[in-house]
Amino acid sequence: MKIKAIIFDLDDTLYDCTGLLTEASRKRAAKAMAESGIPCTEQEIVQMQNDALEKYGPYYHVFNEIANKYGAGQDVVRNALHAYNSSKVSGIQPFPDVKPTLKELKQEGFKLFLVTVGVHQRQEEKIKLLKFNRLFDEVIISDQEVGLLLEECYEMLIKRHNLEPDEVAVVGDRVREELRIGKSMGMTTIRMLHGKYKMTTKSRFEENADYKIKRIFQIPTVIKLLNMDKTPGKLKIVAIGGGTGLPIALEGAKTYSKNLTGIVAVTDSGRSSGVLREQFGILPPGDARNCLIALSESEEQERDLFNLFQYRFDKGSLTGMSLGNLLMAALADMTGSFDQAIKKASKILSIKGKVLPSTLTNTHICAKLEDGTYVEEEFNVRAPEKSPIKTVSLKEKGVKALPEAIDDILNAEIIIIGPGSLYTSVITNLLVRDIKDAIKKSPAIKIYVCNIVSQPGQSDNYNVSNHVNAIIKYLGAGVLDYVIVNNNIPSKKLLKKYEEEGAKLIELDKAAKKLKTKIKETDLVEDLKDNRILWEKADMLRHDPDKLADSVCRIYADLPLS
Repeated sequence: MKIKAIIFDLDDTLYDCTGLLTEASRKRAAKAMAESGIPCTEQEIVQMQNDALEKYGPYYHVFNEIANKYGAGQDVVRNALHAYNSSKVSGIQPFPDVKPTLKELKQEGFKLFLVTVGVHQRQEEKIKLLKFNRLFDEVIISDQEVGLLLEECYEMLIKRHNLEPDEVAVVGDRVREELRIGKSMGMTTIRMLHGKYKMTTKSRFEENADYKIKRIFQIPTVIKLLNMDKTPGKLKIVAIGGGTGLPIALEGAKTYSKNLTGIVAVTDSGRSSGVLREQFGILPPGDARNCLIALSESEEQERDLFNLFQYRFDKGSLTGMSLGNLLMAALADMTGSFDQAIKKASKILSIKGKVLPSTLTNTHICAKLEDGTYVEEEFNVRAPEKSPIKTVSLKEKGVKALPEAIDDILNAEIIIIGPGSLYTSVITNLLVRDIKDAIKKSPAIKIYVCNIVSQPGQSDNYNVSNHVNAIIKYLGAGVLDYVIVNNNIPSKKLLKKYEEEGAKLIELDKAAKKLKTKIKETDLVEDLKDNRILWEKADMLRHDPDKLADSVCRIYADLPLS
């Protein structure tokens, strides 16, 4: 069956309930408890709520704990709950991409339902303020005190609209409510990683959502792929690169594919990777390490692992050394090879997908410069303030690719090339002849993701056509199907910051528009106001993982880019 209808939850799915309303609700509850005799200030009671919920999670009966702590009765708890669930609502707005996404889904012919649980008057006021009524085919408010059970609401909807459960997708943030019920009824479940339930773990199989997304704009892509029978277990994606860009591509793509392979460059020679490479004779572990972290299962785990694996010692003989690189070196010594070390680390980290080195040969990237100078090793090839790069090559001749990498390329349905340092992260993989030949032979759609800003020492004054022509030079003409280019121009103040560091915005020039490869423009820039995981050494303007992966999969699914 194909998906024909989508049921949406409201709070923390379509608007920021936790950020906008939950704190206000906690303050009202705190005031009610203080007025009921709890011997604390309102702020102290709010802090007790926050501490308990952070420690025990969103399902904890925090008001009961506070009342018990001070010997108060159930009247205090009831007063707190009544204040918490007050119908007072103001100042709420839908997430920025909600209304355009709902309109796109309606244009595609999907039936859209809104089913929300809570005090009827309060939920009705929210829907009115958000101006959602006309965007849905039907809206149901299930009053948590006297209304139908959520499962009964779903059953009523599908019966009234002549649907089967497997023709319906449920979108929500709570694994133990709407997602569990949808899963148990045979619906497709899409979990929004928002709000206070974002870190809630599943406790039973039926709570294991089919998809986990961070942005509502991903839903049309997810549904289209699902209707093409390209579920995460079936869609095969290969991303090729290293350094800056590959972990970003992998982080976003894991939403759409479990058959996901990152093929990573092994020519890094800088910082702790270079030290370990020289002292232990292993391939540089840094780029592979970042890709493993990017593919870890949960956002919380990803951030904890990032902090651990990226930790650098700041004293003694280990100054500047990355703990993650040391762990990778230890695994390589224990297993006897770098590729086995990656596989062992993949099991330890429970990653979604796999990471493969492009080659097991201990080789270096070299460059001939425009002034005739010849330089060896990645550190020197990317050095700023030198003559521009004319050609690049690998130091060793006849370097062989990892056979597993070749197999995955040949069996891929989507191949992502880039983003990342043009020569030292992306093209260095294409210098492995077997990799280049496999990309040519593969029936996959091949997409190059162009960088957003130039990189001093590698792509000074490059525009889009320079980047694409460099890829074509080492990959071959007529291989790339698409090039994705960012069209979200950052503020002049931000651009000035990067220009002071020698980096400039990469522009879509007239020559690029004349290329035979199809150019697709879209917004690829991450929100710089959000907390970010920086996979690179410098805080540079970078691609948003979700925007990038969504754009790639929209091209594959023949959907328009935003």
